[in-house]
Amino acid sequence: MNTQNIISRKQNGIVQPLLTDLYQITMAYAYWKTGKVMDNSVFDLFFRKNPFQGEFTIFAGLEECLKFLEAFHFSESDIEYLKQTMPSVEDDFFVFLSNLSARDVVIYALDEGTVVFPRIPLIRIEGPLIVTQLLETTFLTLVNYASLMATNAARYRIAAGNSKLLELGLRRAQGPDGGLSASKYSYIGK
Repeated sequence: MNTQNIISRKQNGIVQPLLTDLYQITMAYAYWKTGKVMDNSVFDLFFRKNPFQGEFTIFAGLEECLKFLEAFHFSESDIEYLKQTMPSVEDDFFVFLSNLSARDVVIYALDEGTVVFPRIPLIRIEGPLIVTQLLETTFLTLVNYASLMATNAARYRIAAGNSKLLELGLRRAQGPDGGLSASKYSYIGK
């Protein structure tokens, strides 16, 4: 997949490194304490069950993962928040986080819109252990929702046959991002 056009577009403002679990930050700290932050790691992103008790899933969310990866950086306010949340952690760890980027991470992925099945890797993430760990929750969030919406749209397309389908999700969505994201992934799954 050609990622140049994808990466050049603006990232969603709410998708930041703090869009994660405290567990991931704690694991990053453990890697830092034990000197394993730069150990090479490989993670595969996959799912266990198809949504809606269906027979397939439509893979989506890669574009947002790539944008997040390109912009990955803890801001000063992120670091201040983490210092308040983790007061017993050494300042040197926060200095390390403030200089951390994802430039050494390599991604291998299927194309968005591909029909996929449980337990098949959708994205392979390779790079320094601390960074790949910090990407996990956000990547799962971005792919799970997108794939759910694209799969739902594909199921509607199958049920409707050649009839025209209209997407009016913005009217009932939980906020503008939910509505716009649902519209985009419905289009991918159609």
